[in-house]
Amino acid sequence: MRTLLDIETWNRKDQFRFFSQFEEPFFGITVQVDCTEAYAFAKANHYSFFLYYLYQSLKTANQIEPFKYRIVEGNVYQYDVVNASPTINRPDGTFGFSYMDYHPDFTSFATSAQMIMEEVRNSTGLIPAVSGENVIHYSSIPWINFTSLSHARSFTFKDSCPKISFGKMTEVNGRKLMPLSIHVHHALMDGFHVGQYIDLYQQLLTEQSI
Repeated sequence: MRTLLDIETWNRKDQFRFFSQFEEPFFGITVQVDCTEAYAFAKANHYSFFLYYLYQSLKTANQIEPFKYRIVEGNVYQYDVVNASPTINRPDGTFGFSYMDYHPDFTSFATSAQMIMEEVRNSTGLIPAVSGENVIHYSSIPWINFTSLSHARSFTFKDSCPKISFGKMTEVNGRKLMPLSIHVHHALMDGFHVGQYIDLYQQLLTEQSI
């Protein structure tokens, strides 16, 4: 389900109209998140760490309203729920696309997501996942402790979905840190909203909530 946003009464209408004209309206921010407690929690409970931090990221996005905005034919809609479309790495070094529904309960999310991951890992080729506008495009690059990131994009394809990437976890002074890259459409949100996302995501990782 989605709700049409009244652009005329939106306090960001000027920003929306300004950045909507850009050939490249996305901007990106890269930070490090502390996943010490989250990693320990996942391992202690025999959870997939990847699915755990993916779940917490999706849970965060569903609580930060602008991350649920999408541009469809010039209009802005707010979706009730946003889901995940992550790339899944295969043993042969390739990857495949996937689609995972968000479940507020981690166990339900992980059970469904694990089955989808196995399907992709056992497949070949690059078939786009069946999904709509209400997704976040995720990727994991666990081999690289990156400090910045860019994305391949087709400018002819009208896309307003956020893109979130995770990098290699490293240990610094006894804490486990992981790079997090967030690219979002500037017509839909600003650095303030990305900051809200980062703060809440860090909070959820530290609290180990499910």
